[in-house]
Amino acid sequence: MHVKKSIQNPTLRWVFFIFGSMILSSMLMPQILLGLPLSAVAVESESMEPHINSGDVVIIQSYDWTDIITYNEGLQSDYESFDYSGDVILYYKYGNTEGIPIIHRAMYRVDIGDPMWTNGPPAPHAGYITKGDNIVTNRQIDQATAISKQQPIKEEWVIGVARWRIPLIGHIPLFFQKFFSSISSMT
Repeated sequence: MHVKKSIQNPTLRWVFFIFGSMILSSMLMPQILLGLPLSAVAVESESMEPHINSGDVVIIQSYDWTDIITYNEGLQSDYESFDYSGDVILYYKYGNTEGIPIIHRAMYRVDIGDPMWTNGPPAPHAGYITKGDNIVTNRQIDQATAISKQQPIKEEWVIGVARWRIPLIGHIPLFFQKFFSSISSMT
């Protein structure tokens, strides 16, 4: 009964309306401006620390709406994204759209047959060589590890380019994702 009366309060209704409108706008505007149906992602791992942290929400710009500037290109042009040279990209591992996307920095681009790293194997196809920024957990490029074993990231695997981050708020959806995942595994 008390809850019903408080919702009928005109001031409280305006507060809910304004708050709801702000949330709806924050969800729709990036989709309209950046061209993605899924324009924000919660970061699950520490692989991009210290520049992007676990629990941050990252706003993604569609790959179709921008060019990717690699780490090497960024060094030459003084371009930085997230306090480091080059763009951070969101991509599907091996193009598997059912899997969890990976968010790592595009280090450089290779063509088919180019060595993927110094004295490394030839690239089976053209694509981006990627790496997480965390020097403790990501000492090697992804293509030299199980993250993307000897597979450059094809352009069609790229979802978009990270443009902004909102600290910490990703912990909320990550908590619920883990909570519901643990419940479904018990049944």
